[in-house]
Amino acid sequence: TDVTVNQRVRAALNEGLTVILCVGEYLEQREQGITAELVAMQVKIALDGVSKEELKRIIIAYEPVWAIGTGQTESTFAKSLRKTIAELYCENCANAITIQYGGSMNAKNADELLSQPDVDGGLIGGASLKAPDFAAIVTAASKL
Repeated sequence: TDVTVNQRVRAALNEGLTVILCVGEYLEQREQGITAELVAMQVKIALDGVSKEELKRIIIAYEPVWAIGTGQTESTFAKSLRKTIAELYCENCANAITIQYGGSMNAKNADELLSQPDVDGGLIGGASLKAPDFAAIVTAASKL
């Protein structure tokens, strides 16, 4: 649940770890047009009790469930995430936080996704197991 995610975030931060916070929606939620609200709520609950200083040890990965393994992607997510962080903390915090894309980034779409102004990197799944594909993603990321 979102509450247990917050508990895990708090536990990891308390132990000095860097957190990769994954947020995202199911296809049904996307089709209902509630992605921005749902992901904002996930972020707000997950970061409850997290200070500005602790926020520096958090990476947010947008991982839409509907995109995993499908090759489909969403490229407008990062701006919405930064807006949520700005509302919770500050504009500088929003600009400083690392936002990654995790929904099926691969060799074919890495250039497009990583060229988005608010995307700082990728959370690579299956493509990391294929050396040529992973090399293409690394090449795309090196342009950042």
